[in-house]
Order: sequence, then structure tokens, then C-alpha cells
Amino acid sequence: MRLVLTCVACAATLALAGPAGAQPRPDITAMSCAAAADLVARSGAAILTTGPITYGRFVRDSGFCTIEKATTPAYEQTRDDPRCFIGYRCVDPFSEGPGRP
Repeated sequence: MRLVLTCVACAATLALAGPAGAQPRPDITAMSCAAAADLVARSGAAILTTGPITYGRFVRDSGFCTIEKATTPAYEQTRDDPRCFIGYRCVDPFSEGPGRP
């Protein structure tokens, strides 16, 4: 009986959270370089749409990565700059190597 009540409560919670999860990510290709860099700097970490079917997580500094990760500079295409520095990506220094895109 307790398990059934827990599952009903979980289903109700997921139903309420559904619409919030459907919100679109900011599209970096529609933003100016300054606006994209400012968004990452203000947020600390942000998941941004980078193309029609792609996205990425960008951070202000290594404090927004897990302890075993390093940062590498992130350059993305924005509305006004084909190679805009918007912040950093968290990478595994052993498998992805520091400095790799």
C-alpha cells in the first residue's frame, strides 16, 4: 500500500514538473557574442542551443565543473561572430585533454 501511494505521489510530481522541463534553451546562434558571454558569466553555468539539433554546457570557470574535470575555452558561432569566446567547457583531462574543443 505504501509503495502505491509513493508512486502516485511521484506521478503527480512529474505531471506538475512536465511543462517546466519543456522550456526551450537559449539559442546562442540568435544572440550577440556579448549577450552569450554575459549569460554564461552571470549564470555561472548554462546549457545553450548551439545549432538545429545540438546544445552544450558552458561555464564561467572551473568552479562549475566536477572536481575531476578541467576547463577548455569554448568558442561558438553567435549572430554577430562566427568564433565567439563565451566561456569554458568542462572536460576530462585524461580522455578529452585540456585545450581540446
